[in-house]
Amino acid sequence: MGALGSTVSLRGIGKSFNGVRVLEGIDLDLFPGEVHALVGGNGAGKTTLMKILEGVYAPDEGGVFFDGERVALGSASQARARGMAMIFQEFSLVPTLTVAQNIFLTREARGRFGLLDDRACERRAEALFRELGVDIDPRRPVGSLSAGEKQLTEVAKALSQNARALIMDEPTASLTKSETEALFTIVAQLKERGIAIVYISHRMEEIFAVSDRVTVLRDGRVVASGEAGSLSMEEMIELIVGRRMEHSFQWQPRSVERSGVPLLEISGAVAGERVKGVSLKVHRGEVIGLVGLMGSGRSELLQAIFGVRPLTAGAIRIGGVPVKIRRPSDAIRAGIALIPEDRRVQGLVMGHSLRDNFLLPLLDRFTRYGFIDDRLGRRKAQEAVRTMDIRTDSLAKIVRLLSGGNQQKVVIAKWLAAGPDILLMDEPTAGVDIGAKTEIIAVIRKLSRDEGKAILLVSSELPELLAVSDRVALLRGGRIEREVDRSAIESEAMLHRLIQGN
Repeated sequence: MGALGSTVSLRGIGKSFNGVRVLEGIDLDLFPGEVHALVGGNGAGKTTLMKILEGVYAPDEGGVFFDGERVALGSASQARARGMAMIFQEFSLVPTLTVAQNIFLTREARGRFGLLDDRACERRAEALFRELGVDIDPRRPVGSLSAGEKQLTEVAKALSQNARALIMDEPTASLTKSETEALFTIVAQLKERGIAIVYISHRMEEIFAVSDRVTVLRDGRVVASGEAGSLSMEEMIELIVGRRMEHSFQWQPRSVERSGVPLLEISGAVAGERVKGVSLKVHRGEVIGLVGLMGSGRSELLQAIFGVRPLTAGAIRIGGVPVKIRRPSDAIRAGIALIPEDRRVQGLVMGHSLRDNFLLPLLDRFTRYGFIDDRLGRRKAQEAVRTMDIRTDSLAKIVRLLSGGNQQKVVIAKWLAAGPDILLMDEPTAGVDIGAKTEIIAVIRKLSRDEGKAILLVSSELPELLAVSDRVALLRGGRIEREVDRSAIESEAMLHRLIQGN
């Protein structure tokens, strides 16, 4: 039976898919008014476990208990009827509907003759937002909301279902720092209302800031569970990845030769509304971290260099030679590759295989007389899987079935296979586990130090950016306001102050 006083308990949960063991003997207790962090690497079993709690999957062994009573959750609707709700990492909202319509979708208020009563839904939505202390107009289309407002709408949707237990899956992945702080305030309110919360995040600092207890999964098993304060961050990372991670995020000072011609030089670049006259030099083997507030033009600058947003003024030189980049194909021919911010939308075809995704930017190289050389393509894809340690059982595996970290490795691998000299990396570790983060950081170090590639790096994860950057360029209002040598940045707090303009 479940733990005394728990809202929900899982006991001895086991699950297999096609003979592959995914979960083994999992115990988990969720108590009223408590935030229970669930952490683990990509593929550790977190998603499968939560889908069992949601009623999407049935366990092969073990049981689910609500208020000490064993229940069989045959569907998501049965789980919701028990008070189980989930806030998704990728918003489940319909952008063309209003906030109120989204909150009460399929549970709309009805008036005379069974007609939908939008006014009643709007009044109920307003009441929910008042409870949360949030000012969101329930009549606004969801497509017009910021990421933070969408996340708060998801919270209101869960509360409208009288949730007693709430799963928050990577809730801050798309939020700014201020939006994250606002969400944490809401989490504190939900705790006061006695709601049990499962909090899933790859961001270790959030786990320590918001959680009361932590359970660590690795390879489908619980490897640790207890009070959040009982583990240090280093100990938790070791438990997640199964090995010591010494020096992974420490900056390793080195000298970069800057006396010669820069490998990449941008002069007075203007593109769209966010790039307003950027000049920057990147030398061979150098990593420059681009930092700035939301809207400062970091991603847009990378897109302009890659031809996604063609320059309307300014110039680009590679090795001192002017180049015209009007479209991405021009950039690829010039030896430039872009690792985009959103791998699911911009970096991968999610319904295609790993092999097909790997080959897409390389088809010209593997085509003979109009036919693709399958043998050569397969061999190169296998080499990439080994080099990047992409964990998959087959090159034919559909890429959406891979973990987030392995998806990101596919994106990086396919562009590295094109042999670029210049890499533009936009949030390369977003949404991946701590083990994959350290592997990607190691790849960046190898590419710059051993292979001499010039790298422009955008990352909201400042410890990671500081770990690999040789210089940091601060963007503000579409222009580079300041460049700082990494050796002059004493701490993450100092970099935060620079970004904020202090």
